[in-house]
Amino acid sequence: MKSQEIRSRFLNFFETKNHRVLASSPMVLKDDPSLMFVNSGMAPFKEFFLGHVTPSNIRITDTQKCLRVSGKHNDLEEVGYDTYHHTLFEMLGNWSFGDYFKKEAIEWAWELLTKVYNIDKDILYVTVFEGCKDDGTEMDSEAYNIWKQLVPEGRILKGNKADNFWEMGEQGPCGPCSEIHVDIRPKQEKDKVSGYELINKDHPQVVEIWNLVFMEYNRKANGDLEDLPQKNIDTGMGFERLCMVLQGVTSNYDTDVFTPIIKEIEAISRRSYGKQLKQDIAIRVISDHVRAVAFSIADGQLPSNTGAGYVIRRILRRAVRYGFTFLDLKEPFIYKLVGVLTKQMGTVFPELLAQKQLIQNVIKEEEASFLRTLDQGLVLLERIINSTKGSQVSGDKAFELYDTYGFPVDLTALILNEKEMTLDTAAFEAELQKQKNRSRAAGEVSTEDWIVLFEDTEQEFVGYDVLKTSVKITKYRKVTSVKEGTQYQLVFNLTPFYSESGGQAGDKGYLESTNGNIIYVLDTKKENNIAIHVVENLPNNLTDIFTAVVDSNQRFRTECNHTATHLLHQALREVLGDHVEQKGSAVHSKYLRFDFSHFSKITSKELKEVERFVNARIEEKLSLEENRTLPMEQAISDGAIALFGEKYSDVVRTIRFGNSIELCGGTHVKNTADIWHFKIKSEGAVASGIRRIEAITNDSAKEYYAKNNTSFEQVKLVLNNSSDPVKSISDLKSENSKLKKQIESLLKDKALSMKGDLKLEVTLVNGVHFLAKKVDLDASGIKDLSFELGQQFENSLLLFGTEQNGKALLSCYVSKQLVVSKGLNAGTIVRELGRYIEGGGGGQPFYATAGGNNPAGLQQALNKAKSYIE
Repeated sequence: MKSQEIRSRFLNFFETKNHRVLASSPMVLKDDPSLMFVNSGMAPFKEFFLGHVTPSNIRITDTQKCLRVSGKHNDLEEVGYDTYHHTLFEMLGNWSFGDYFKKEAIEWAWELLTKVYNIDKDILYVTVFEGCKDDGTEMDSEAYNIWKQLVPEGRILKGNKADNFWEMGEQGPCGPCSEIHVDIRPKQEKDKVSGYELINKDHPQVVEIWNLVFMEYNRKANGDLEDLPQKNIDTGMGFERLCMVLQGVTSNYDTDVFTPIIKEIEAISRRSYGKQLKQDIAIRVISDHVRAVAFSIADGQLPSNTGAGYVIRRILRRAVRYGFTFLDLKEPFIYKLVGVLTKQMGTVFPELLAQKQLIQNVIKEEEASFLRTLDQGLVLLERIINSTKGSQVSGDKAFELYDTYGFPVDLTALILNEKEMTLDTAAFEAELQKQKNRSRAAGEVSTEDWIVLFEDTEQEFVGYDVLKTSVKITKYRKVTSVKEGTQYQLVFNLTPFYSESGGQAGDKGYLESTNGNIIYVLDTKKENNIAIHVVENLPNNLTDIFTAVVDSNQRFRTECNHTATHLLHQALREVLGDHVEQKGSAVHSKYLRFDFSHFSKITSKELKEVERFVNARIEEKLSLEENRTLPMEQAISDGAIALFGEKYSDVVRTIRFGNSIELCGGTHVKNTADIWHFKIKSEGAVASGIRRIEAITNDSAKEYYAKNNTSFEQVKLVLNNSSDPVKSISDLKSENSKLKKQIESLLKDKALSMKGDLKLEVTLVNGVHFLAKKVDLDASGIKDLSFELGQQFENSLLLFGTEQNGKALLSCYVSKQLVVSKGLNAGTIVRELGRYIEGGGGGQPFYATAGGNNPAGLQQALNKAKSYIE
């Protein structure tokens, strides 16, 4: 049975059981501080389980793309080494929100597996929760009794909390679960050892395929359990494992989910899968990781140095590293796998097809960047090896390579092993732990449990219509962090405060009690579809009725910028083409930032056209046309732009200004004339195929032009109130250019005259002609001197230092003979010596420079130069 049919049979089965079939939600989470990525099928429905939102359908089924690479559910390091763990995987699931419970969930699961998929009942085992004294929970006798009507009791196992109590994190919805395991071993192995004894023992052919979670509790911050508002069902079946069972193979990687990608890797690497263990691991790692990275980029998460972006970069670099080390792939290649992936999965996940070019471009650039890092790291590691006395390399040095240059420690260990050397792993781990402790301390946040003042079914947002209203606090909690100290988070029964989402910053303002006390609202966040208001102090009387007041000036400036992003989006598509898609935005009161897909630099002419287009829409005085309750299909039919990576409900809100219409939940001006003026401040690349524009409107634009006008008047004063300041400045530049050429000529003559004297100071050290000296020349003069003097000697290493305008400069020349014969690298030398002048730099192996802020360190750097040849 092909994987496409396996997936459709699952969805069709539950559709016959009155479940609504939904498309997968985006994998990247935006409004849940407890998770970076969707790590289970239930994560997109967390707000339903918590009772914050009422679902439009109480029975749902879908196939959800999930990523497990961080936090409690972290499978990353196991991927590739076994045949059934993955970073990205599909979770087939069915859900009930307060409707059916254990009986139907168990019976339907058994029916689907044994009657629809025709899996032999005799190879299936089930588990039930045995209870936990610490939590005060008893054995799940209800599930046990249902199962024993379907399965012999000899195939029912009792599992502990670790195996049979499902929790998505340290806090949140949870409950006992019942797992279905399958034993696909050959008969002779089953005759020797019963599958019963191998359940949850990490046997690659005795694995869990379906988990039925009976979601009835919420785990609080203090570890206690409380009942959820209603009992729910959350089931998750690993699609890749199910394909393994139904396709009669013993590895997920032998299913048609992975074989097309593996065949492409074989073709690129000219290696055969199944021939050599380390190569097989590398091929499995790459085939898994390209899926995770591609889906993440399609959902709007680009690789970066922080947060979720860092996780994606780490996954991609792990794949590059395995290809580099075990398949001898020294050029970008992973991007070439995207075509196979999109062809295979693009029908079910259309975002892959729509974002194919972007995915390929981003991956290729990331690969090239990391391969440069590896090349640089190999040179640095060679220097460390050459300077090491004995056979063990310092863990501190290896950590510096890892932390500063991004060079993988396992690659360091592998290279050392090839040279019959070892790494001080304990010292490396100690340094790594210190770094983790520093990072953890800096980002540590302590969040206490909610204290509920009164129950409220659903919070109402009234901020589209009013900025001031009466509210009651429904619950609050204390939050403590190193960065912000102690703060409190408040939830109201209704709120005029817009909570940060969709790129728009949260509102600020204040609460006023009936006796006139003021509590300032510092920010408004969104968590599981609830607006959370951040304050420094709690009101004296928490049960009072308060007047909630939004800062109207800040809201208005933010609205100007938000509406401007819509007009900017329209302008970019008009000027550059319909291929332009929004890839992120930040809308604040003082500025806006807009990321979009485009594969070439925008010309100044195009930028001016974009700016003119937006300002023309402002001058047209277009009125806001808002529709808050439009069916999603109707909105798309009307031409509304939906963004990949965003989660939309069946009923959406549209914002129209003239011909610009978008799905949007943010706040906007009533008329484009309110924006006053739109000014682009900068444009540049964020990643391959992603550009960023930063711009200002209204008050910020007025301040910008006022400041420019003041600067212009000051320039005129400097030019003695010239009637033509542009011509005066042009004349000054021309005169300055002539003077600079004269000075350069004089300095060149000075460098040449110095050459004779310095030639006499060159000494021979271990066969190398060496000189390290401080000179009174600028960067250009030193470069001329270095090459003139360097050509006088074979095997020469020259290091010159100078102080210019309070800054230090180091310049290093290495003859090409030394670069080849001794592996000396001028770029490495100046980077390492740059720390003495509190700076850094780089360049080519034969010539490089470093700048710094500490001229006093020049002599120390010059003194250290000789150590490279001693």
